[in-house]
Amino acid sequence: MTKVPKYWNSAKKYLSKKDRVMSKLIKNYKSPSETILTTRRDIFFSLCKSIIGQQISVAAANAVFLKFKKKCNNKINAKVVSNLTFNQIKNCGLSRQKVIGIKSLARQIINKSFNPKLISNMNDEEAIIYLSNLRQIGRWSAEMILLFTYNRSNIWPIQDIGLLRAVSKNYKKNYLPPQKFLATLQKKFSPYCSVATWYLWRSIDPEPIQY
Repeated sequence: MTKVPKYWNSAKKYLSKKDRVMSKLIKNYKSPSETILTTRRDIFFSLCKSIIGQQISVAAANAVFLKFKKKCNNKINAKVVSNLTFNQIKNCGLSRQKVIGIKSLARQIINKSFNPKLISNMNDEEAIIYLSNLRQIGRWSAEMILLFTYNRSNIWPIQDIGLLRAVSKNYKKNYLPPQKFLATLQKKFSPYCSVATWYLWRSIDPEPIQY
């Protein structure tokens, strides 16, 4: 795990000056809970976790992931996963499509048709498109990878239900908040939308967001 992103303190100061709501949230949620944005820098691990967690509750996702991790003998990497059978993975509690997605990811890592090292040289949108070419990975999943695995500073995931709920609550907007208003916030919070997103998530969840 790495330390809190270097931009974090600068982002807090910037957002506090730009927006009253953010200023209040930043005061309410202080360290050490902010360390949640540390990262393993392990994209295969994170992508597997993303695929497993899609369209199920956090509790269910954690339970399935623990079974998957145990099946991998606590070594979640492409080689180990490629050696597991379809049914071994499925029996952890995964759907057929999720198993296909994880097996496909392992295969692409091994044959290098997917190269995570390229992502560091891409801007956010290029990286989202690249990640979205993987099976079972859409825009939202790609944005979560950029935010939590790569700690990109300016991710604004407007497909995320938690973010939309938090914006509605804190800015007194109906759910769903208007796209125009979301665009206004994005412009105001840039280049630190990731930090704003994190504080908005915290405002509706008693526990720091984990991914």
